[in-house]
Amino acid sequence: MTPAAGEALAAAEVIIGYQTYLDLIPECLVGKEVIASQMMKEVDRCRKALELAGEGKKVALVSGGDPGIYAMAGLVFEMAREQNVCVEIEVIPGIAALNACAARLGAPLMHDFAAISLSDLLTPWEKIKKRLEAAAAADFVMAIYNPKSKKRAEHIVKAREILLAHRAPETPVGIVTAATRENERIVLTTLGKMLESEIDMQTTIIIGNSMTFAWQGFMVTPRGYAAKYEL
Repeated sequence: MTPAAGEALAAAEVIIGYQTYLDLIPECLVGKEVIASQMMKEVDRCRKALELAGEGKKVALVSGGDPGIYAMAGLVFEMAREQNVCVEIEVIPGIAALNACAARLGAPLMHDFAAISLSDLLTPWEKIKKRLEAAAAADFVMAIYNPKSKKRAEHIVKAREILLAHRAPETPVGIVTAATRENERIVLTTLGKMLESEIDMQTTIIIGNSMTFAWQGFMVTPRGYAAKYEL
């Protein structure tokens, strides 16, 4: 959480969010009106936030990581436009999973990268597959969100097959689960062996490009300084 996010929560009269995320910030909920809901209730949470904001209340809608990256900010704007709601909306940046995971791994995102979610709940798998193929062919470092769930155990297997068509099995891969939280788990492995590690919905996977290397437990993607300057 950034200091700005903490300040926004402190100033809010009402805090709305997914129960699992609210459970992470109990100290921020003291003295507030709290509205919690379960997974798959994103539209309901946004609707309630806009409704209460329209009544003049200061409302904080909580997301995990950064609200503008695979989270709630976009849906708030979509619904506000659709319903012609006129309220002040401010997006408070947070630390996205790819930032937190990259920091734990070293410096894997030092060159161009693509973030791709493997969840086909809102995006058809065929479109996800095309994005994986394009990013793999273009030698992007890749940050994989939502890699695996009980219902989607095979998507990460298929994604790896696509990547292996363009990258060596020795390509470094960082697997970070619950970055910065108490149950954090970090694994530095390779594209060939990545499926041997535990992967779940709290996991973000960073897959290196053709230049990425592992060194002393770190994962590093050169930006190109060595080719231009004497190091």
